[in-house]
Amino acid sequence: MTPNTMRIAIIGAGKGGIALLDLLHQIPDVDIAGIADKDPTAPGLQRARDLNIPVEERVQDLVHNHGVTLIMDVTGDPSMAAYIHAVKRPGAEVLSGAAARLLWKLVQHQSKLEAELFQADKLAGLGSFAAGIAHDINNPLQLILGLAENLVEEQNLGVVHEQARDITEAVKRTSAICRDLTRYARRNGTGEDVMVNLNTKLDEALRIARYAVTLQDVTVVKRYAEEAVVRGNPDELLHVFVNLITNAVQAIQNHGTLTLQTSVGPDGLVSASVSDTGCGIPKEAFSKIFEPLYTTKPPGKGTGLGLYNVMSVISKMEGHICVDSDVGVGTTFRIEFPQMHPTTSCAPL
Repeated sequence: MTPNTMRIAIIGAGKGGIALLDLLHQIPDVDIAGIADKDPTAPGLQRARDLNIPVEERVQDLVHNHGVTLIMDVTGDPSMAAYIHAVKRPGAEVLSGAAARLLWKLVQHQSKLEAELFQADKLAGLGSFAAGIAHDINNPLQLILGLAENLVEEQNLGVVHEQARDITEAVKRTSAICRDLTRYARRNGTGEDVMVNLNTKLDEALRIARYAVTLQDVTVVKRYAEEAVVRGNPDELLHVFVNLITNAVQAIQNHGTLTLQTSVGPDGLVSASVSDTGCGIPKEAFSKIFEPLYTTKPPGKGTGLGLYNVMSVISKMEGHICVDSDVGVGTTFRIEFPQMHPTTSCAPL
């Protein structure tokens, strides 16, 4: 903890407490001392546990024993303010009442803006996928049309059965395309974090990305580790990998190699990387590539939100992303995810 670190206690684990947890835990110079609520079943308490933030049963223990510099009361209980002032340490400031409600509204507004940017980037990506989507849907449709025309006059029952099976397979392929695209385009559902298999999610992202970029001249290498599982939002992670894979293939100007890799270290640290043998990124651009609206692509080819959204998702997961690149050699984006708790167990998506 640095001298500039602000140590904060959150009182209230309802919607306001959850919003503060999700925002404040991403800020480097903010240390959340803990959260407390009169209701032991308040949803924010479980969210705090997921983020490894201490949970206290009594408000007094939280505000008095942790050396906090700022106490944020989002309970909406008028009597709580007086109680906090009576038990807090000297010098600790209190944010409550109208000021706390204003802060909550600002947090909600920021979350809404981030969600809109995230969704806009996905929909813009689907727009650039249009030609590939149309091609992949048109092929099975043409096959279905041809087979259906043949069936009109076909008398051989064996041939009818064979062509009917071909029609069924073509419909299944088209249905799979629509299912993948619908899953990708939809807004995040509950927003809840679940167990996600990174290998499966990389494969799914590869299927989506191929609509935006041609993989014909690209060799895809997969180096997957078993049990590469993390806790996160599956829709957000899918978008992260679609962005990274699309960028990687676009960087390969002619023939090249795309490498997708996951690993699990001896300490349980899980990572995923996307590498290409493309044009590379100049060193002077490293500090800018994650900024919103910054893009090296030609006008109309990029929103400048892709890597910004990637960084936002990984930061929210308390992960870390780094880039290693040499001009003319290639680029690797590597994501390290937070370690899983030994007690965490459920089926990964």
